Amino acid sequence: MTAPRQIKLGMFLRPAGHHVAGWRHRDAWADGGLNFSSYVEMAQTAERGLFDLMFSADALTGERYDRETLSRTSYVAWIEPMSLLTALAPVTKNIGLVCTATTTYDEPYHIARRFASLDLISGGRSGWNLVTSANNAEAQNFGRDQHLPKHERYRRAREFVDVVRGLWDSWDDDAFVFDKADGRFYDPDKRHVLDHKGEFFKVRGPLTVSRSPQGQPVVVQAGASDDGRQLAAETAEVVFCAHQSIEAARAFHADVKTRMARCGRDPDHLKIMPGLSVFVGRTRQEAQDKFDELQNLIHPEVGVALLSKYIAWDLTGYDIDGPVPVVPQDRGAPTRSALLSDTAQAEGLTIRQLYQRIAGGRGHYQVIGSAKDVVDMMEEWFATGAADGFNVLPPFFPNSLDEFIALVVPELQRRGLYRTAYAGATLRENLGLPRPASRHAGRAAKSQAAE
Repeated sequence: MTAPRQIKLGMFLRPAGHHVAGWRHRDAWADGGLNFSSYVEMAQTAERGLFDLMFSADALTGERYDRETLSRTSYVAWIEPMSLLTALAPVTKNIGLVCTATTTYDEPYHIARRFASLDLISGGRSGWNLVTSANNAEAQNFGRDQHLPKHERYRRAREFVDVVRGLWDSWDDDAFVFDKADGRFYDPDKRHVLDHKGEFFKVRGPLTVSRSPQGQPVVVQAGASDDGRQLAAETAEVVFCAHQSIEAARAFHADVKTRMARCGRDPDHLKIMPGLSVFVGRTRQEAQDKFDELQNLIHPEVGVALLSKYIAWDLTGYDIDGPVPVVPQDRGAPTRSALLSDTAQAEGLTIRQLYQRIAGGRGHYQVIGSAKDVVDMMEEWFATGAADGFNVLPPFFPNSLDEFIALVVPELQRRGLYRTAYAGATLRENLGLPRPASRHAGRAAKSQAAE
C-alpha cells in the first residue's frame, strides 16, 4: 500500500534571519552569521522539528550597497557553507545538509569532491544547490569585468552537472574489497575513468571519493526563468522557488513537472518547495503584532536598497511614498524583477509598500496568522498542485524557528500532512527520492550476460 503524500520542509538558514530588519529585534541573534554555536542550535532545533533539510545559500560577494546603507544590514559576513555544513554533520543525525555552489565560478571536480565528501561524513545527507550566479558583482572577484551571458551560463551548467554526476559514479558501490590475504584494496573493474571532453570542460577523473549510502548527493536547483525551468526538469531533484500567489505556484509546478515528463523523467522524482516566510502566533492578532514590530524596524535606506536589488533598478532618489516606476525588462534582468514590477503595477503599490512586502521573505510568499491559518495555506498549496513542500524562511532566529516548530508542526501532524518520525537515515530516504544507480551498473550486467 502506497503511503499518503506528506509535506516536505526545508529550513533556510540566513545570518540573523530572513526579515531585513530581523537582526534588530530585541531577542534576535544579531551575531548569528558569525557565531558557530548559534548555527548548531538552529540545526538541532530544525532536526527536532523533523525538517527534511537545512539549506545554506551563498554568494561569492557581499551586498553592493553604498557604504552607509551597507553598515545597516546584517548579510555582510557569514561562515562559508561547505565548511559550516561539514562541521554540523557530526552534531546532527537525520536532517539533510544542502548548500549552494556555483557552476560559473567553480570547477566540476572541486564540486563533485566536496559534496561527495560531505555525503560520506554525514552518512548520506548532503545536497548541492546548483546556481549559475545571479550577482554580476561576483565576476569582479574572479578576474572578470562582466558576468557571463545568461545563455552561456546555462549551457555551462548543463555540462557541469553531467560531469559532476559522472565523477560521482567513479566507483561502484562494492568497489572496495579490502582483501588483506590477496593484497587487493579494490576491484579494478569497479573503478571508472570519466575522460570527459566537452564545450567547457575537459575532465579525466576518477574522483578520489567513494560512493555514499545514498549513492549521490541530491541535486537542488532554484532558477525560475525558462532556462532555469528547463535545467531543473533535466537535472534537479529538489527545486526552491519564489511565488507571490498560489496561481503562479501552480503554473510553475505544472510546467516543470511537464518538462520532466518530456525529458523521460518521473515527475515524482522532483520535489518543488516554494519559499515561505511565516509569522505565527497563538492568535492572528499576536502574529500580526510580531510582523508589525519587525516592519517598523526597517530603515528606509535599507528598504530602498533591498528593493533596488530585487527589481534590478536603482530607486535611490525616488519618492518612497510615490509609485514604483515601470521597470524595463529587456535588459537581462532576473525573473524576479518582472514578478515584482508586475505586482507593483497591478496593485498600485508605492516603493515603501513594495519594499515592506518583500522585507520579510525577500520576494517569497508570506503568511501571517495562527497555526490554523498557516497550515490552511500550506495544505491548500500542497493539495492543489502548487507545492510538494516548503522552504521555510524564519524572519529571525531563534524565536521564529522555535514558534514554527511549537505551533505549526503539531497542526501539520494532526492533519496527517507531516511526519511524526524520520523515514530513514539519508536525505533521499526522507524526501522519498530513489537512490540513483551508477551509470556503469547496466554495462557491467551486459558484460556478464555476454560472458
